[in-house]
Amino acid sequence: MTTKKDIRKQFLEQRLNLDESSAVRLNSALLANVLKLNFSGLQYIHVFLPILEKKEADTWPIIEALRHQYPELHWVLSRSDMQTATMTHFLWEQDTLLVKNSYGITEPAAGQSVAPQQIDLVFVPLLAFDISGHRVGYGKGMYDRFLQQCRADVQTVGLSLFEPIPTIPDTDDRDIALQTVVTPENIYQF
Repeated sequence: MTTKKDIRKQFLEQRLNLDESSAVRLNSALLANVLKLNFSGLQYIHVFLPILEKKEADTWPIIEALRHQYPELHWVLSRSDMQTATMTHFLWEQDTLLVKNSYGITEPAAGQSVAPQQIDLVFVPLLAFDISGHRVGYGKGMYDRFLQQCRADVQTVGLSLFEPIPTIPDTDDRDIALQTVVTPENIYQF
C-alpha cells in the first residue's frame, strides 16, 4: 500500500525535477485558474509564501493579482513553531518585516495578531491531493491543526502544480479535506 510518506517523497521529487520553463508555465496556468474564483465578500485571506527552493506553487503572482483586483482584502501570514507544530497568524501590512526561518519559510517577524476565527479563506500548500480533497503536506499536521481552529464556514483552497491521485489510503480523522483545489489544468470542488 502506498502511504503518505511514499506520496510525499514521490511528489516532492517530481516537483524538484521540474525544469524552470515548466515551473513558470505551470504557475502561470495556476494563476489563471485561481483568478476564476470569486473572492468578493471576503475580508481576511490567509496565504502561504512559497519555499521557492522546493518549487512550491508560487503564490507571489496570485497575491499581487488579487491585491489589484480586490484591494479591500486583508492578507494574513503565519509564523510557524516547529517544536510545537503550531502556527501564529499576523496581518500582512505594508510595513510587515518578513524573515526566512531555518526551514526556508518566509514569515512575518511580528505584527498584529489575527485569530483563526477571523479568517474567511485559507490558501493551503500541498505536495499531492486525491479525488476526495485529502492532501499530503510535509507531514507535521500544522495546517490540519490550524484549520480545526477556524470557523466551520472557512473556505479552503489548495494549490497544486499536479493533478490528483485516486486516493490517499492512510488518511485519518485528524486530516481535514479541502473544499477546493486549483491546479494549472482544473478547479476541483469537493
